Amino acid sequence: MTPTIPLPNLPFLAELTALRRDIHAHPELAFDEYRTADIVARELERYGLAVHRGLARTGVVGVLKAGNSSRMIGLRADMDALPLAEMNEFPHHSKHPGKMHACGHDGHTAMLLGAARYLASHPDFDGTVVFIFQPAEESEGGAAVMIEDGLFEQFPVEAVFGLHNWPGIPVGEMMAMPGPVMAGTCGFEIHVRGHGCHAAMPHQGIDAIVTGSQLVQALQTVVSRTLHPCDAAVVSVTQFHAGEAWNIIPEEVVMRGTIRTFKPDVQEAVERAIERLCSGIASANGAQISVRFDHRYPPTVNSPAEARFCQQVAAEVFGEDKVLRDTLPSMGAEDFAYMLKEKPGCYVWLGNGPGTGGCTLHNPHYDFNDELLKLGVAYWAHLVRRALPKS
Repeated sequence: MTPTIPLPNLPFLAELTALRRDIHAHPELAFDEYRTADIVARELERYGLAVHRGLARTGVVGVLKAGNSSRMIGLRADMDALPLAEMNEFPHHSKHPGKMHACGHDGHTAMLLGAARYLASHPDFDGTVVFIFQPAEESEGGAAVMIEDGLFEQFPVEAVFGLHNWPGIPVGEMMAMPGPVMAGTCGFEIHVRGHGCHAAMPHQGIDAIVTGSQLVQALQTVVSRTLHPCDAAVVSVTQFHAGEAWNIIPEEVVMRGTIRTFKPDVQEAVERAIERLCSGIASANGAQISVRFDHRYPPTVNSPAEARFCQQVAAEVFGEDKVLRDTLPSMGAEDFAYMLKEKPGCYVWLGNGPGTGGCTLHNPHYDFNDELLKLGVAYWAHLVRRALPKS
């Protein structure tokens, strides 16, 4: 089925593309997005929006009001980059060694700026739109900091909406569905303490490496033998540190890893299972094992009404057959989850293309697909018109 509305005419598309590429070339990490924030604030002021700065240090909020309605919605884009060395060679590659926009936040920022510019010149809605440019999505929880700093007290939106580009989904298609779309994430750190000794005399010690290795193997059973088969979770050991010499069995092993779940009760079950395994394997080997959990982002869960609303908006912009309504959620994590814990809303994925040649998220060959700029602007603009209709 074809879209029911035409894409908006964007005479500033070339300028928006250049802005996106400029941001890509100058990536900034969490809470250090000063140049990016300056660009965002400058552009919003140029469009005639009221600009507020200082939330979460580098956050920027633009406010656009039309008509007389007291209704208010929030649209959010993230601004930060990743600590990754870019391997692309096109002209707008990163100019900052070891930093890269490898997740498309440059594109998210540009799309939301484009929507603000378009709506400022076409204010065919009734209410207030709050454009939220958030720092520090990558691992540092900038959304939570903005909320703690009073985001929703200053801007009491009735709903909040987010968007992420998604390699692997064709350009012109969008995922919008209710319920969990991104996993909650929790780190863990395990210390295995044995008794160090000469490697040629293992009987004189308690081998922390053997004990830790047994635990790595046992952790693979947490999901497969502890959880209901229909519940999803991931437990991955990602670090194993021990020893400095070839002839010494070390005293201690440190292991770290990640847990991903969609439900609080599943998260609790996983943690209790890990604790039981640590206790049992420590006892079996005569070692001591301690575990610490570091709870980070909660699951990103779309509210049903807002998800249905976004499906309708996407169908009108892209076509009914271009809306993915029953896609597997991602085990990746997203701090927009904090906003969805405070307000109803929906987080959608906009197709970035096939993801060939390394063009996948967090890959050194990634680049945001500029074909998405006009599509993202169209989606945001139509969402505003549908959420805040003129009477």
